[in-house]
Amino acid sequence: MPYDLIVLGGGPAGYKASERAAKAGLNVLCIEERNLGGVCLNEGCIPTKTLLYSAKLYENALNAEKYGVQAKELSLDHTKVIARKNKVVKTLVAGVRSALKASGVLVVQGKGVIEGRSPDGYAVRVDEDIYFSKRLLVATGSSAAIPPIPGLKEGLTSGFVVTSREFLNLNERSQSLTVIGGGVIGLELASYFNAIGSKVTVVELLDHIAGENDSDLIGILQKDYEKRGIEFKLKTKATMISSEGVITICDEKEEFIASERVLLSIGRTPNTKDIGLDSINVLTKHGAIVTDEYMKTNIPEVYAAGDVNGKSMLAHTAYREAEVAVNNMLGKRDRMLYRAIPSVLYTNPELSSVGETEETARNKGLEIAVVSIPMRFSGRYLAENEGGNGICKLVADKKKNILLGAQALGNYSSEFIVAAGTFIELELPLDDIKEIVFPHPTVSEILREAVFEYK
Repeated sequence: MPYDLIVLGGGPAGYKASERAAKAGLNVLCIEERNLGGVCLNEGCIPTKTLLYSAKLYENALNAEKYGVQAKELSLDHTKVIARKNKVVKTLVAGVRSALKASGVLVVQGKGVIEGRSPDGYAVRVDEDIYFSKRLLVATGSSAAIPPIPGLKEGLTSGFVVTSREFLNLNERSQSLTVIGGGVIGLELASYFNAIGSKVTVVELLDHIAGENDSDLIGILQKDYEKRGIEFKLKTKATMISSEGVITICDEKEEFIASERVLLSIGRTPNTKDIGLDSINVLTKHGAIVTDEYMKTNIPEVYAAGDVNGKSMLAHTAYREAEVAVNNMLGKRDRMLYRAIPSVLYTNPELSSVGETEETARNKGLEIAVVSIPMRFSGRYLAENEGGNGICKLVADKKKNILLGAQALGNYSSEFIVAAGTFIELELPLDDIKEIVFPHPTVSEILREAVFEYK
């Protein structure tokens, strides 16, 4: 008897879809090659936040005198930080496994490979076993991108070069670290090791760090981290890796950066190879599965969600895409919207963003009004961030008088950026936002203060 749904992948998209579908009455099989929870729970979102919280506690203690607190003989035990990280991960993965079991989902460990379609449904092989299903959801996630840099493969083999997967399991602290890539993962791990005393150099090919975030906020964040000792090599390309460091080039000038360890963090690529997509002719583009707004592929009853479709490689996007896919399987018309998906850089301070930035809005030719105010306008921010220089920036549509985007550099911004996303998604008029009561004192009040700055 075939399953109603086979899910390839047990990460955020895979396990969320499996649970939702099973609770709705479908007979579900979830196949995971590595660990339930995927990259997010095991080697991404959760592990990095665990490390960063320890670093934040340490940094706050070092600066406790600013708040009238005397702290002496401070130290951070990296080995214990990693042990706690492992405990947190183990607890959450066990929670996912328990939730799937309670929902009636059968979980199979191994690599699932699609082997075509028969009268019994789509066939998926795991080792020597073959399973059949009326529907498929491909949620195989992504892997660290490996560029063709001479010496890189040798470095990965020796352990001198690591990706975030291996890096988060290192018990020893590197005295010096070169990070290739100034995006989210690279910056978060750079900020952690800088906080605990490592000499950190970030090599970035672009002329800025932090990807597509607002340039004003990026500039403040970069200067803040330069003051803390992180060195940034922008518009710089890593051309070779030796056993002792990285050779780079910028403006035709070569430089050797000696390093005890190298972290490769230049992005991620969808896991679409060798999973049998060609056996049923699933359409891919630039290595990612092509999906529509209903998470459907070009093949009937075959869906894709999460990093594998390359649209928005964020765990919270994967959750929502999984729900959209399952709803459409069940005949509940639902569609995926990407205009108000929050993104957060969990450095200290946090950088949070949703919707359009000033740059993206202007590039689209939109008529906009921009407001930028200091985070110090929030009483709680001022009370808890001595010397903090964060800002909150809002981008509004002049004609429609609605919010298009919001960015905030400051701690707690990750917790309230969703409010701005809600305003954007609902196209709430600015005058209506002014009528919403925010709790006081909270850092979230900065959104309301910024809205009132519009003329």
